[in-house]
Amino acid sequence: MEQIYIVEDDKNILEIEMYALKSAGYEVTGFERASEFYEKLDITVPDLILLDIMLPDEDGLHVLRRIREDDRIANIPVIMVTAKSSEIDTVKGLDLGADDYITKPFGIMELISRVKALLRRSGSGKEKQRLELAEIVLEPEQRLCMVNQQPIELTFKEYELLAFLLRNAGIVMKRNVLMDRIWGIDFEGESRTLDMHIKTLRKKLGNAGNHIQTVRNVGYIVK
Repeated sequence: MEQIYIVEDDKNILEIEMYALKSAGYEVTGFERASEFYEKLDITVPDLILLDIMLPDEDGLHVLRRIREDDRIANIPVIMVTAKSSEIDTVKGLDLGADDYITKPFGIMELISRVKALLRRSGSGKEKQRLELAEIVLEPEQRLCMVNQQPIELTFKEYELLAFLLRNAGIVMKRNVLMDRIWGIDFEGESRTLDMHIKTLRKKLGNAGNHIQTVRNVGYIVK
């Protein structure tokens, strides 16, 4: 499921946007301040950002500039939200690297349509692309896992965990990032749940499970 971050200081608009995108099948997190948004970015990188220009603590154009200058998040698709009268802000946003823009007031169907189109263009079809690492192959469209061309049966969470690790191969993924992305911020279980899933994943993958390595006191890495 693709994850969308919305940065919007108008609470009513934020709630409407979140409800609409959740109803369309996306995982959505909203922020009323840029500072809250940055804190969350340090934990989890989304598939798309919906960014309002008028924010109470930082100009949205400055937020966009920071995103595009950070190698870790520079390629995230961004839709700027602008006031109808501020054509100059729209131009500035596009010049700074915004992928699309939408002007207030806008219809819910237009919002969803633009989000879907941008995710398609940007390849956040990354969720649907084949993932490979040595003898491990995942086919997200079929939710199929193969090791040495042999199918491996995984539970839903095992599959999601392995797919996320493969998408971030070579990067140490912190425990809290994995818990947040796979189980969600409202999950009330222990982080031991993560360790148990890693353990069963390694067992099911056989020798290929050695690609999943523990980074002591930090998390896990696939390489």
